[in-house]
Amino acid sequence: MISQTRATLDRDLNAVQDDLLRMGGLLDAAIAKSLEALAKRDQDLARQIIADDAHVNALRFHIEEACLALIATQQPAARDLRAVLAAMIIVSELERMGDYAAGIAKTVLRMGDEPLLKPLIDMPRMADECRAMLRRALDAYVAHDADMARAVAAQDDVIDNLYNQIFRELLSFIVEDPHTTTRALYLLFAAHNLERIGDRAVNISERVIFMTSGELKELNAGPDAPI
Repeated sequence: MISQTRATLDRDLNAVQDDLLRMGGLLDAAIAKSLEALAKRDQDLARQIIADDAHVNALRFHIEEACLALIATQQPAARDLRAVLAAMIIVSELERMGDYAAGIAKTVLRMGDEPLLKPLIDMPRMADECRAMLRRALDAYVAHDADMARAVAAQDDVIDNLYNQIFRELLSFIVEDPHTTTRALYLLFAAHNLERIGDRAVNISERVIFMTSGELKELNAGPDAPI
């Protein structure tokens, strides 16, 4: 009987994990598409990203319901309970990442046909780093690897530095020519959404550490926050 209960619990935990990874795949694609839409001012693609965010939201609620059902029916304890609780927080972080990708798409719609103020150089690098952090954070979750999770958090410094660089460059455009303010803000909004995606990946890493050790600790806390 005990082995059967264990098998059922493992099956349900694996199902939650699979859904989280599926959600991560949707977000990886959304981040990539949002930068493509921005670079090309592709309003059709932007609308598709916004529409696809509804699928991410629906998957979030499905996973949360599965976690609640697992707690009610399986009554997990210790490490198993931490895994369920971590999954419920992680899915919320993933859903917010989807909102940020959709936020970039909404910026594209507001831009219309207006040309970019400057070529996108650092922002695609930010997007690549965000996608890498997301994948590594989920890899750490699957592997129950706290060291990998801490490495993901350290990677956020790269994103923060890129964001600060973009901020300073766009500010210089505004100072030199106030008429560029609107176009500069469009790019700043997009960069800020990417910076927040990186922060959410750090939050996932924190939950991986909690899941593996029971330790609740804020990573990257300190004065070196983005501007």
